[in-house]
Amino acid sequence: MNHRLDPTLVQDPVRYERDARGVVTLTLNRPQAFNALSEAMLAALQAAVDRVAADEGARVVVLAAEGKAFCAGHDLKEMRAEPSLDYYNRLFAQCGRFMMALQALPVPVIAQVQGIATAAGCQLVAMCDLAVSARDAKFAVSGVNLGLFCSTPSVALSRNLGRKAAFEMLVTGAFISADEAKAQGLVNRVVDAADVPAEVAKLVDSIVAKPRVAIAAGKGLFYRQLEAGMAAAYEDAARTMACNMMDPSALEGVQAFIDKRQPNW
Repeated sequence: MNHRLDPTLVQDPVRYERDARGVVTLTLNRPQAFNALSEAMLAALQAAVDRVAADEGARVVVLAAEGKAFCAGHDLKEMRAEPSLDYYNRLFAQCGRFMMALQALPVPVIAQVQGIATAAGCQLVAMCDLAVSARDAKFAVSGVNLGLFCSTPSVALSRNLGRKAAFEMLVTGAFISADEAKAQGLVNRVVDAADVPAEVAKLVDSIVAKPRVAIAAGKGLFYRQLEAGMAAAYEDAARTMACNMMDPSALEGVQAFIDKRQPNW
């Protein structure tokens, strides 16, 4: 069957919602396919992220999913339908551009995870700034079980977990539990499935209570310094902090602390 006629592609692959506070919810919407990252879904996610990047009133992104699974990785049926090196180069480059755009957003991105997050779906969790997981969720980079080492997910995974823990997941393809994912640094919080939205809301409330400019500057610096040597990281951090301190919101925050009052942001 031609993958472009797949009925799971007829509906919008990603839902975009924004509330008055600037909280954007992106919902993966291919539940019949366990929210596998088809070309159409990747394109829709890229468009959504670009839209957030252009929205100066955006404050935080929640990445959620319909159905039983968060994301089962790439769409294997779609991948198998067009086996050419040129196609695979384009597909994985498209995925990489989206993953990097997600991290480049000036606002925090929170993964709201249920069910399974496998292969590129696990990569997606790792590329989000924060993650809240249902207690019964499971995580794996399982491509190796099919003879395909999860090379691109390894980039994100190795920057979240310890090296040996990440490598074990990559070479065994085995699932880890939500509690193991938390212990290894892949997710921040693990709660009962029914409590996941409320736990995400707590993080959202805490973030939107802070000045956007400080969060944006801090997120950018956080990822830049991880890729730099320590001396360069401290130089960048010092410049970033000095510029942040000159922003009216920081000056007001410090003055409010001195005055023992709430800041007027």
